[in-house]
Amino acid sequence: MKSIISTKYVKNLFFLAVALASTMTYAQEEEDKKFTISGSVDAYYRTNLNGNNDFDTTSGMPNAAPGSSFANLPGFALGMANVIAGYEGEDVGFVADLVFGPRGTDAIFASPLYSATGNIVNQLYVYWNVSESVKFTFGNFNTFLGYEVISPVANFNYSTSYLFSYGPFSHTGIKVDFALSDDFSLMLAAMNPTDLTELNPTGKYAFGAQLGYSGQYLNFLTDDGAFEVDFTGGFDLSDEFFLGINAAIYDNDDLGFAGVALYPQYATSENFTLGLRGEYFTETGDFGAIGTGVEDSSVFAVTLTGSATIGDLIIKPELRLDSASDDSFNFLDSDLAPQKSLSSFVLAAVYSF
Repeated sequence: MKSIISTKYVKNLFFLAVALASTMTYAQEEEDKKFTISGSVDAYYRTNLNGNNDFDTTSGMPNAAPGSSFANLPGFALGMANVIAGYEGEDVGFVADLVFGPRGTDAIFASPLYSATGNIVNQLYVYWNVSESVKFTFGNFNTFLGYEVISPVANFNYSTSYLFSYGPFSHTGIKVDFALSDDFSLMLAAMNPTDLTELNPTGKYAFGAQLGYSGQYLNFLTDDGAFEVDFTGGFDLSDEFFLGINAAIYDNDDLGFAGVALYPQYATSENFTLGLRGEYFTETGDFGAIGTGVEDSSVFAVTLTGSATIGDLIIKPELRLDSASDDSFNFLDSDLAPQKSLSSFVLAAVYSF
């Protein structure tokens, strides 16, 4: 009798151990798959110091504003609400990046082409980590070119550069990232025409490549005869001083642009950094980015930004001076004389979560 009870006791312990092991394995698998929610909310106040602050309801644009994207609305204005859902498994995952508000609308300017909600999808892609050195990404992703990005959280300056504004914003297609070594990386991509993110209406495709070395990136994009070459990088010159660099050239049948921007930033304390963006941007032909209506125009823009961190909130006061080679600003209002320069002030608040 005693041996039978002992045998049943051992069997029960064995089945309990198997059940616990299965539960722990399942729990481990659940821990390996992480669902995350992140994003940001931003708003700002903007005023011209030497120009009109009216808004032209006919054109849907301010009468006087820099020729770059975002942060150009007068008075108290909204940026966007950005909500990013991600699911990360051991080898596969997805990102669904949604945007709401003026900044998001401007970023997804070529949508919707088909769906009623295409203009809120900033990114929507799946990925597969084939190995430690190879990763496939399939879907809609923000561009790999340029120093600045759509989200205000990742940019130091709140307003954006001309180089960012007239380079691509987003692509839909497939890209493959290769980690060639600890220092070298390579990315190859096949995509729809630039910024046509919902579908391909032309049957033509764009192709991209990126070569990286120790945080410096050389980018290439060709799209139906147009091409762009872009360099993006940066250097920590000391513990407090950082220098970012962006340079690019774009050509499409003798219409295009070229420019260079430097981003020196100095951290005065753990919670405050002062940064400058100095940019020279020039058009080939009447590309239209600067808005002068004159061929081969150029602009020099200097932006001084302070960045104060209070927990998850960032306050950014910003002074900006745009100086064009030809009359550019106030050109939308016939009652105002066009002018070559525009100075403006922005106070922005960015909360990230």
